[in-house]
Amino acid sequence: MLRAPRLAPALSISHRRLLCSSSALSARSVAANGVQLHCVTSGSSGTPVLCMPGALGTAMTDFEPQLTGLAAHHQVVSFDPRGYGQSRPPDRDFPDGFYRRDADDGAALMAALGHSSYHVVGWSDGAIAAAILTADQPAHVKSLVMFGGNAYFTEEDGVAFDKYRNIEESWSKRMLATHRPVYGDKLQPMWDACTDAWLRILSDKGGDVCMTEAKAIACPTYVMHGAKDPICLSDHPKWFHANIAGSRLHEFPDGKHNIHIKFAAEFNAMCLEFWREVDDQ
Repeated sequence: MLRAPRLAPALSISHRRLLCSSSALSARSVAANGVQLHCVTSGSSGTPVLCMPGALGTAMTDFEPQLTGLAAHHQVVSFDPRGYGQSRPPDRDFPDGFYRRDADDGAALMAALGHSSYHVVGWSDGAIAAAILTADQPAHVKSLVMFGGNAYFTEEDGVAFDKYRNIEESWSKRMLATHRPVYGDKLQPMWDACTDAWLRILSDKGGDVCMTEAKAIACPTYVMHGAKDPICLSDHPKWFHANIAGSRLHEFPDGKHNIHIKFAAEFNAMCLEFWREVDDQ
């Protein structure tokens, strides 16, 4: 099955500006891991939560329902990964180990904000980085919620990556209208670099995206999945559930890739209950 590009649905620029002006949200640039990261925070009490966006995603396009919906119970943090959104310049590149770099950036951001113990949420490409962060930082990560991410790439994935390489031919008008105002003429080169990086993981690492790291995760983990997700098929959440000791798995029967946005109230409630159990231990 060929899959669509791993892009996050974005809010309109006007809606994003309105949300950023809300007193409940605070946006700032933070020095972390040698770069300036644009981050958005909300809430002032409870165990901090780090939300890690997907490919080309930002804090506000990917996690606005969590930044606003979880703030009454937790300090919520999300950010534009380096080279995306307002975490530029420099523009995004994709060296070997870019998922671990995102993981290191997330850990460094939380340290810079003064958070030594926190929950992690990762979506799509952000789920991969979140798994690596969780494995690398067992003393700091209390729990992991992950969804929409791949444990590995297959030859079928490689065909799909090449199929959607040319954004003018394969992307929808909505996708182009969402991302071109942000990235301009750099959008196609950035997407080419991302596609090439995924293909290198397939050719050079046998498709192992984060299998090794996932197997090392020891903290409580909640794997979620949209049963109708055309991007991340059910084999991946099943693999994570089977290979992360003690993890739990929940499927949204009518969910696609963006379950945390489409079913925000249910998703948030499940996270809150999960974190309540973890924090009470």
